[in-house]
Amino acid sequence: MGVAVLLKQVPDTTAKISISGDRVDEASITKWSISPYDEYALENAIKLKESGFGDVVAITCGPSRSAKCLTEAAAVGADRLIHIISESPLDSIQVQSLLSAAVKESGCEVVMCGKQAADTNSGSTGPGLATTLGFSCVGGVTEVSIEGGNASATRLGPSGLEQVEVAVPCVFTFDKGDSELRRPNVRGIMMAKKKPVDVFSAEDLGVDVGDSMVEIKSHSSPPEKKPGQKFVGSDSIPEVVSKLREEANVI
Repeated sequence: MGVAVLLKQVPDTTAKISISGDRVDEASITKWSISPYDEYALENAIKLKESGFGDVVAITCGPSRSAKCLTEAAAVGADRLIHIISESPLDSIQVQSLLSAAVKESGCEVVMCGKQAADTNSGSTGPGLATTLGFSCVGGVTEVSIEGGNASATRLGPSGLEQVEVAVPCVFTFDKGDSELRRPNVRGIMMAKKKPVDVFSAEDLGVDVGDSMVEIKSHSSPPEKKPGQKFVGSDSIPEVVSKLREEANVI
């Protein structure tokens, strides 16, 4: 038995996003990274592997450039890499169908992913995948341990930390935890470059994705923030206090 980790390549949080022709200009994005919450899922999967649970299978769905996130996963400990190639945009339902088929192909009964992607923030992949596969789903976890046929997950609840126990097979979506994420060293990077990637198309997986049910009309940048106000000298104190009380409502 192993752990399947779902990884999504997203624009890096430091990357500048520009709009061209009412669409995000992906060609202008110079840096792509693994979605941050997915990194916590990967870290926990590797810890399970180190405890003797089984291999880590990293799976991504996306264009050719997405293979980079699989190489990064291999550099820190992923054993098998699966890339579902799709050069055209897909909606959430289509992605979930492809990922479900890849999880079945991997033979894994434990699936981990981030609670949401850093670009869309929809949070639908984990629950949708669990529904398609017929697995249990626990969301917003920070740590998972497995013993026998049961998995125990820690997550933040309304009154503090909760311990949730669920039977395998199951899906876990990860929130940011206290674990320090491991980073690849030179040896890991060199070995990862030699690791083969299993590439599948929708046809290879026997999935008919059909037509997307989502139509994007346009993208637009958020409105620019108004310039700040500057106050100099003690004479401005009454005006500052008035603004804090009447406009900011902080006093």
